[in-house]
Amino acid sequence: MSFTTCDLYDDDETLQSLSLPLQDLGGRKRFAGPVRTVRCHRDNGLVKQLLNTPGDGGVLVVDGGGNHESALMGDMIAAAAVANGWAGVVINGVIRDRVALAGLDLGVKALGSNPRKSAKAGAGEVDAVVEFGGVRFRPGALLHADEDGVLVDS
Repeated sequence: MSFTTCDLYDDDETLQSLSLPLQDLGGRKRFAGPVRTVRCHRDNGLVKQLLNTPGDGGVLVVDGGGNHESALMGDMIAAAAVANGWAGVVINGVIRDRVALAGLDLGVKALGSNPRKSAKAGAGEVDAVVEFGGVRFRPGALLHADEDGVLVDS
């Protein structure tokens, strides 16, 4: 991909800029695509379900409420995302299997990692508007991410 978020923002200051200190944890550092969303708390059942469907170059935004107690994605779910054509995942929470994720062709931004797995009940909400880090993520919005941060159209 031939963009930088700095140049995109310089060209359009109406873009929303995520103010969370997310880490780059996937093998792809620059990614972009239309947003899909999941809101969940310590339960990655919906994340797994969605990333096992065709991604069509999309970016899954997961609002885990900033919780660090259990991971919302690990290597098996991330590998499914790659196999299904997702461009990336942005998580307001943590992941696990960070060494394996770093080797996958998937953009992954999250607050960090924790080896504790999450529940799998499927509690939460898909394709709701979610807000965190000063950004309103709505399904279908265009997201751009690189080493400098995350931008989303208004």
